[in-house]
Amino acid sequence: MSALTGIFYAALAAYLGGWYTGYWSGNFALLLFILTVVTLSYWLAERFHFAPARAKAAAELLENDAKRRQTLAAQGIARVDGDVEVARQQILRQPWWMDWTAGLFPVILIVFLLRSFLFEPFKIPSGSMVPTLLVGDLILVNKFHYGVRLPVINKKIIANNEVKRGDVMVFRFPPDPSVDFIKRVAAVPGDEISYLNQKLYINGQPTEVQPQGDFYDESSMSYRPLFTEKLGDKEHKLLVDPQRHPMFRADTAFPFQDNCKYSPEGVTCKVPAGYYYMLGDNRDNSRDSRFWGFVPDENIVGKAFFVWMNFGSLKRIGSFN
Repeated sequence: MSALTGIFYAALAAYLGGWYTGYWSGNFALLLFILTVVTLSYWLAERFHFAPARAKAAAELLENDAKRRQTLAAQGIARVDGDVEVARQQILRQPWWMDWTAGLFPVILIVFLLRSFLFEPFKIPSGSMVPTLLVGDLILVNKFHYGVRLPVINKKIIANNEVKRGDVMVFRFPPDPSVDFIKRVAAVPGDEISYLNQKLYINGQPTEVQPQGDFYDESSMSYRPLFTEKLGDKEHKLLVDPQRHPMFRADTAFPFQDNCKYSPEGVTCKVPAGYYYMLGDNRDNSRDSRFWGFVPDENIVGKAFFVWMNFGSLKRIGSFN
């Protein structure tokens, strides 16, 4: 078993090393599931086989020692050298390979359950959600807000709240589901959404936008116009640069691409059933549904709701819209 455990940890180190160096894409949910299953197997083996076997061997040691002392006592020898208790403790002690597998099972199980069904931490890697979320923000995502899903396969088994316009949502990137993205829900199934001349329209009606002065963008070390926008019943901040007029076109073919019409002014799409249209709050610096299409319901990870740490600015800690 010690050799098998060594092989397992070597494979784990190789997988993590290749993931870290970029040789392949890792799947943390799958990795955590495998670790849970493996450590559970060791825990069960320890509880029902190895631990009882060690306890039996320790009991036999005490029994044999007692018999030996009785035999010696019958021969008139009252004093017997040797401390059998030290040997008993050595027999009962878990080997290293069991301590590093079965011993870790409770901790790994708790992490697996918390991450799979309750809350999952994420780090904001890019500026697509500025000013709502900044690069380096460590956020929490509510995994059960939109329903309970089975880990790894992400199949919904219990429905909960409906996705609403204005929600900040983490999802698996449709062109590459191994990558998690975070954007704001701009349109839900059945909506017609248009982004024309840097203005957003939902079902033919422009969203409410109010100027809020300037925002200092640390990434570009420049000031940019700041606005508030109301999506559904939620108001949030966004950046739109009137000096830029980007052209939108699909990066690649995507499902229901025929529902979208691209023009020099922008793009108009009809959101199909079971899909959502996502936009970044940093409208002129975000690769979102305007470029790669709709997000299917099965790709939803959860609703982002809280910044729990930013090591560059503790003032960032708190909830957000």
